[in-house]
Amino acid sequence: MSRSSSGMVAGLTAAAVAVVAFLAYQASANAPDDLAAPTGTVSTTKTPPGASKKPGTPTALPLPLGSGGGMRVVYSVGSKHVWLTNSSGKATRGFAVMPSTVNPPAGTYRVGSRSGSITGSDGVAIEHVVRFATIDGVTVGFSAAVNGAMSSPDPNRKTGGIRMAPADGDAMWPFATIGTKVVVVP
Repeated sequence: MSRSSSGMVAGLTAAAVAVVAFLAYQASANAPDDLAAPTGTVSTTKTPPGASKKPGTPTALPLPLGSGGGMRVVYSVGSKHVWLTNSSGKATRGFAVMPSTVNPPAGTYRVGSRSGSITGSDGVAIEHVVRFATIDGVTVGFSAAVNGAMSSPDPNRKTGGIRMAPADGDAMWPFATIGTKVVVVP
């Protein structure tokens, strides 16, 4: 190979490596933060306007103003929606929930206790229980019914379980560990 041919091959190789590096950067910049996030099944509950219909998919609902920054769980009582946000404050997952009959006032809370699998105060088998508040003696937290039900709670009973789809519970469980910030907005 002549000197000019080897120089040309080296130049083409360098250009090819630069193009591959650029494409790799573009792919990583547009990839979701967690490729292993479960996609779940379609929820049987009514989804708030603008929200995604599949649990755990990106949501069209923007994070509420005044919901803080950094890694946190944001719960909007009014829109019946939860967002999991990373340390940069970006929502990595959003999903619809069914509020309980006892709702915490707007404010910042911390996850205080968790249970992998128990029976809820309504007699339903639940999992991925993440508790963050106690209001008038009623413990409030997120949970997923094992059977996937997200029906409205009995308005005559004081319950604090905010129900989410099982796939969303699978995502909440490793995210909302003891001490994780939970921001409740109206």
